[in-house]
Amino acid sequence: MSTTAAATPQQIIEHIVLYKVKSDTDPSKTDSMITHVSSLSSLEQIVHLSTGPLLRTKSSPFPFTHLLHTRYKSKQDLDAYLTHPSHVAVVTNYVKPIGDDIMVVDWVANDLSGPVATPPGSAMRVTFLKLKEGLGENDKARVLDVIGGIKRVFPVIDQISCGENFSMGRAKGFSIGSIAVLPGLSELEAMDSESERANLEKDKVRDSIESVIVLDYVVPQQPSASLR
Repeated sequence: MSTTAAATPQQIIEHIVLYKVKSDTDPSKTDSMITHVSSLSSLEQIVHLSTGPLLRTKSSPFPFTHLLHTRYKSKQDLDAYLTHPSHVAVVTNYVKPIGDDIMVVDWVANDLSGPVATPPGSAMRVTFLKLKEGLGENDKARVLDVIGGIKRVFPVIDQISCGENFSMGRAKGFSIGSIAVLPGLSELEAMDSESERANLEKDKVRDSIESVIVLDYVVPQQPSASLR
C-alpha cells in the first residue's frame, strides 16, 4: 500500500457506508464480514478502502457500529464498484445477513491534498449534516466553506474532505458529508479539548442545520488499495 501524498490537489469521490450489526451476531461472523469487505480493496476501481468498527459515536440518532470508507477517481468507478459481482456477493453473503441498518453518503472531494490512502492509525472524524428545508445554494456554499476552512482553525488536522451528497437514496436525508483526518487518537482528543474554538465555528452554521451525525473511527491495520 502506498500512502504517498498527492503531488497536487486532486478530485476524489468519497463513499462512506455506516452499518449497524445485529446485537446478537456471533463475533466470528462480524470478523468474517470485515475480512470479506476488506478483500474488495483488490478491485481496480478502488483507490482506497478501510473498514472496521467505529471508535465512538459523538452525536447520532442512529446506533451504527461499523464504517466502510472507500475512494475512487470518478463517479463511473464508484458505479462500477457497486455493480461488480465481487461487491454484490460480499454484500449478499456477509453484510446483509448480519446487518440491521445502513446509511450511505457519497460526495466529490475537490482539491483533496495529502495521502489518498489514509494511513493506519489515523483518526477520522466523520460528520454528516442534514440541512434545514428551504435553504438556498448560497447557504449550502457557506456551510461547505466553514467545513472546508476548519483545517485553518485546527492545524493538527492533516486532511479535510467535504462535499454535497449526490446519493440521497440511502442517506436518511443528510446532504453534506465531511471527513477530518488526524495523525492519531491523541490529536483528535486534543482537538476536542478546544471546545471554545469549535463552538465558534459551529455558531457560523448552526442556524442552517437540522440534524448532525458525528462519528469517530481509527483506521485499522489492514490491506488497502493504493492509488493507481
